[in-house]
Amino acid sequence: AVGTLIGALTVGSAMPYLFRALGTLAAVDWRVVVAVASVSALAGGALVLVAGRSGPYDVRAPGFSLESARQAFSQRGVRLANVGYLGHMWELYAMWTWIPIFLLASFAAAGVDDPALAALVAFGVVAIGGIGCVVAGLLADRLGRTTVTIGAMAVSGSAAVITALTFGADPWLTTVAALIWGVTVVADSAQFSTAVTELTPAGTAGSALTLQTAAGFTLTSVTILLVGWVGSEGGDDAWRLAFMALALGPLVGIVAMARLRRSPDAQRLAGGNR
Repeated sequence: AVGTLIGALTVGSAMPYLFRALGTLAAVDWRVVVAVASVSALAGGALVLVAGRSGPYDVRAPGFSLESARQAFSQRGVRLANVGYLGHMWELYAMWTWIPIFLLASFAAAGVDDPALAALVAFGVVAIGGIGCVVAGLLADRLGRTTVTIGAMAVSGSAAVITALTFGADPWLTTVAALIWGVTVVADSAQFSTAVTELTPAGTAGSALTLQTAAGFTLTSVTILLVGWVGSEGGDDAWRLAFMALALGPLVGIVAMARLRRSPDAQRLAGGNR
C-alpha cells in the first residue's frame, strides 16, 4: 500500500517534465509549464477533498513527541533503517532534479540538440519509478524488506555510475541506462518508511517517521546543491563526477540494511520476511 502511494508521488513528480516536453514542442513559455503544473496540483487537492475518505483502520494520531522519537531511535533496528533511508535520499532527489539537465547536455554532446526529447526522456526516467515502487512493495511483503532494499540500491547505485559514464554517448544508450536507474532509484523508498513502522515501539512510529523524513529531505537538499555545483563546472567529466558521486548513498544504505538483516530486529519486518 505504501509502495502504491509513493508510486503515485513519483509519477506526479515526473509530470512537469512531460509538460515541459510538450511546451517545448509548442514553443510555450516556461511560465505556462509552471502554471499547468500548479493547476494540476490544485486539481489533485480538490480530488482528495471531494472523494477522499479515511480507511476502516484510521485512528487519531498523537502529536509529535521528541520523547516518542527518542524511544523509537533507541532501537538499533530503527537507527539502521534510517541510515538506509538517508543513503537512499542522498541519491533520489538530486537525480530527479538534475536528470533533465544531464540528458540535455549529454544529448547535445552526442550531436542531438533537442530540448523536447531530453524533457520527454526525463519524464520517462522519473515516471517509470512508479512501477518500481509498486513492484518492490509486492516483492518486499513476500521476499523481505532488507532483500528488496539491498537489491534496489545495488542496481540503482550501479546504474548511477553507468549513466554517468554514458554522458555524450549515443542517446539511446544513455536513455536505457537512465531508465534502469529511474525504475530502481525510488523502488525502495516506501520500504524504509514501512520498516520504521514495524520496528518502532507502539505509539512512536509517527514521531519517528517525522524525524526520518525531515532528515532525509535536509540531506537531499545538500546533494541537489552539490550536483548542481559540480555539474555547472562544465565539461563531460564534471557531469560524470557529479552523478557518480550519487552512488555513495546506496553504498552506505546497503551496508546499513545488511546489518539490519543480520539483527534479531529483522524478524519483525514483513511478517518475518527480512
